[in-house]
Amino acid sequence: MSTVIYPSPIFGPVHSRRLGVSLGINLLPADGKVCTFDCIYCECGFNRDHRPTRPLPTREEVAAALEARLRDMQANGPAPDVLTFAGNGEPTVHPRFAEIIDDTIRLRDRYFPEARISVLSNSTQLHRPDVHAALMRVDNNILKLDTVCPRYIAAVDRPTGTYSVDDVVAGMKAFGGHVIIQTMFMKGTSDDGHNVDNTGEDYVAPWLETVREIGPQSVMIYTIDRETPDHGLRKATREELDAIRDRVLAAGIPCTASY
Repeated sequence: MSTVIYPSPIFGPVHSRRLGVSLGINLLPADGKVCTFDCIYCECGFNRDHRPTRPLPTREEVAAALEARLRDMQANGPAPDVLTFAGNGEPTVHPRFAEIIDDTIRLRDRYFPEARISVLSNSTQLHRPDVHAALMRVDNNILKLDTVCPRYIAAVDRPTGTYSVDDVVAGMKAFGGHVIIQTMFMKGTSDDGHNVDNTGEDYVAPWLETVREIGPQSVMIYTIDRETPDHGLRKATREELDAIRDRVLAAGIPCTASY
């Protein structure tokens, strides 16, 4: 099994299928994974296999490392299209997340004012007012919604604490359209025997209806790109993703598909 554990607090830039030249900001330890999900498709592996021993980077460490890297990119290139909060787990669990967003906006405006700030989140912390307010301040508030089926979420996304998809959807609606929904579509059977195919009508139709209700600025659908810790998973086909994308577009919502 090949997993990706990212440096912290800054990594890249990398070329993102969806975002372009992306400078990564990892608010989790560099030696492990901290996440409120334990997705069977996560490129960082299962939570149990990557318990960190180092602390979270401090707000001051993140700002200093980010400024140093932006200064170097300003002098030597490449120019980033986006500064992306991602890495070894869920970025919004950092207790200073909101202040770090403020620092990032300030540094972005100083060095690369045309770059966008993106947060890739699994949506589990939307109930926190500080997280909601911070996500309202970023350019790309990218929130996960793989399905609206609680059984599928329990088997595939595997929340580590209390989780309500109804509460998550309500949290997404509270952004008033300032949200990009990101959904993983895939096929296959998990190692413990669950059918994980969410490309069929039983999953797509209720998901699409919920997307309409949320009214996001756009939707990003994608499929497996790297090796997964669960070995029974398979990519959704290009034809399947295109068909789902076209249904979102027909609903009047911009949508991209990444294969």
